[in-house]
Amino acid sequence: MNTTIEWIRADERLPYDGAGIIAAVTGRYPGEVEDDPDSPFGKEFWLVLPMYFRSLHPLEESEEVIENCFYDSDGVVRFPINGPSSEEVVTHWAEMPNLPGTDVERILGGGVGPAIRAVFDDADEGGDDELGGGGEQPQSVGLPSAGFAG
Repeated sequence: MNTTIEWIRADERLPYDGAGIIAAVTGRYPGEVEDDPDSPFGKEFWLVLPMYFRSLHPLEESEEVIENCFYDSDGVVRFPINGPSSEEVVTHWAEMPNLPGTDVERILGGGVGPAIRAVFDDADEGGDDELGGGGEQPQSVGLPSAGFAG
């Protein structure tokens, strides 16, 4: 599957409230730089994380409400670059891509199994395979067929 991502500068435009997005985040790993060149400690990073955007976000431990922030599933709050000061900032964001073979970002409930089967059935038949495998089913997916009831 080939997907083109349109990255948007976080200091130029923000997502809509409640949007699930992917964010390019920069900061520095905690700790001191080690002799091991593969150790991330103390090094700067720039990486992609799935996040949500909130125009108003209440903090659970206080009655404070913060504006225009990105937060992840662990509850870590990050601000857009050139926004309020924080240890990690969002430089860019993009909309989540659609699921393979669909025009939606998520499927819930009984539609999950049929949607996954349809993508793999199309790939097995050598159709326009959204997984990019040229008709070969990937072995690393790890989804047993029994899990696709419905």
